[in-house]
Amino acid sequence: MLDVAAVMDWRFTPVEQAYTRRDAMLYALGLGIGAEPTDPRALRYVYEDGLIAFPTMAVVLGNPGAWTRDPRTGIDWVRTLHGEQGLVIHAPLPPEGRVVGTNRVTGIIDKGPGRGALLMQERELRDAETGALLAVRSTTSFLRGDGGCGAPAREQPRPPAIPDRAPDMVQEIATRPEAALIYRLSGDWNPVHADPAVAARAGFERPILHGLCTYGIAGRAVVATICGGDPARLRELHVRFSAPVYPGETIRVELWEAGAEWRLRARVPARDAVVLNNGRVVVA
Repeated sequence: MLDVAAVMDWRFTPVEQAYTRRDAMLYALGLGIGAEPTDPRALRYVYEDGLIAFPTMAVVLGNPGAWTRDPRTGIDWVRTLHGEQGLVIHAPLPPEGRVVGTNRVTGIIDKGPGRGALLMQERELRDAETGALLAVRSTTSFLRGDGGCGAPAREQPRPPAIPDRAPDMVQEIATRPEAALIYRLSGDWNPVHADPAVAARAGFERPILHGLCTYGIAGRAVVATICGGDPARLRELHVRFSAPVYPGETIRVELWEAGAEWRLRARVPARDAVVLNNGRVVVA
């Protein structure tokens, strides 16, 4: 069972990571950018002449590794799901450089015996040379096997509601059949995204796309629509994962204007499946 005190007091060593222009291009290719190789709006992410990093790449840098598998945490890591993902961007990510990720646990919510628990984490990503804050990543994990752990049984923050009307903007993005095999080269080696046998044991008909790849594809839609093609305008992107995507499927990203913010939902129309929900977007 999850050791609440041990996890809340977990000490993370700052993670310094160097990444290259090749890494930035590979990340973008993993999101499907470059499927139209003569489009100059795509080439800037996948071609070295004038290269820029796609902003959601910040979520894959400074990772502390699979620390929840450490027996001292008591976490039933096999039954852990990625529940929510957020990113607040403070400065554009350079196309190459060195960054430092500072990770911490920000909270645990016990949903009760048999109902699981929620684990909230935060990561500050800073430029290793200057110390400038580049981004803050927030993550909520659903620990299905750790309900009744004794953490405070407080209410989970209520997610932003999706308006009950037609979306103001829609962007459809087709994923490629080999998308997961490319995206995993950015650091997520979980075999459920590559090995059909492992995917079958996990209950899937075939390997699934990484949740953070679906997240990055939602970022593509936001940049292309709300941001008018300017990635520097993206300030915040927060989503709740609700279902997996299979590589090769088309994702329909729906956006609603909500005052100073936007709401986001993503679905796979072919299966009528909502894959991202209760999204919140802030742009400059």
